[in-house]
Amino acid sequence: MNNIIKNFNAVLFDMDGVLIDSNSVIERAWCEVAQMYDREISNDEMIKHIHGQPGPHTISALFGDLSAADQQKVQDYIIYIENTAIYKPIDGVAELILALHKVGIRIGIVTSGWRQKIDSVIKLLKVDGCISVIVERDDVTKGKPYPDPYLLAIKRLNIPVNHTIVFEDSSSGVKSAVAADTYCVGIGGENLLSVGAQFTIHNSQFTITDFSAVKIVTHPNGQIMISFDDQHQLTYINP
Repeated sequence: MNNIIKNFNAVLFDMDGVLIDSNSVIERAWCEVAQMYDREISNDEMIKHIHGQPGPHTISALFGDLSAADQQKVQDYIIYIENTAIYKPIDGVAELILALHKVGIRIGIVTSGWRQKIDSVIKLLKVDGCISVIVERDDVTKGKPYPDPYLLAIKRLNIPVNHTIVFEDSSSGVKSAVAADTYCVGIGGENLLSVGAQFTIHNSQFTITDFSAVKIVTHPNGQIMISFDDQHQLTYINP
C-alpha cells in the first residue's frame, strides 16, 4: 500500500539519530556520570528516560535523589560530553537537506540538544545556508513528547501544520510530532507506528538516485522509496 502526502513545504528534522549517529555518545555519557554516583542505567531506563528526552527529565527520573549541586554536576558533565564529542553524520542526510533546499523546501531542526551542539552539527553537515528554523531545548518549557517544540517551529515558519513533514527516531519525538498534527516519518523499528508514525524507515541511510526529482531510496535493495517530486509530494512505497 502506498502512503502519499502532497503540497508540503517544510521538513523538520530531529537531530540525534536522524542527522547524526549519536546514540553511543549519549549512552556513554549517561553511563559514565551514573558510575560517578555508584549506580547503573538499565536498557529500559535508557529507552524510557534518555533517548529523545530533555536532560532535566532524565536527571529528575534517574538522579532526582541527588542534591541540587550534584544534579547540576550531572548536567554539566552531559553538556560537556555532548558538545565536544565527534559525531558521524547519517549517510546521505546532508545531500537530502541540500536537495530539499534546492527545490524550495524549508528545513528546520527541532531537538532537545544544546545550541553549541546544533551549530556544530550544521557545520559538520555543511548545510549552513539551508536551515530556516531551529528549536532547541531552552526554547520551550515542555519538550518532547509534548507538541510544543514542533508547534513553535511551525509558528516561526508561519506555515500550515498539515504542510509539514517530520523525521523522528524516538517514541517521545514521534509523539511530539503527531501531537502537533504533522506528518511524521519514523526512523527506526515498527514500534514507532504504535505511537503515531505514518510509516517507518528501518535504514536511516539516504541515497539520492535522481537529484532533479529529489528521489531517495532508503534501503540498498531499493524496496522502500520516498520521492519528493517537483510538486513537493512525498510517496512511500510499501514493499
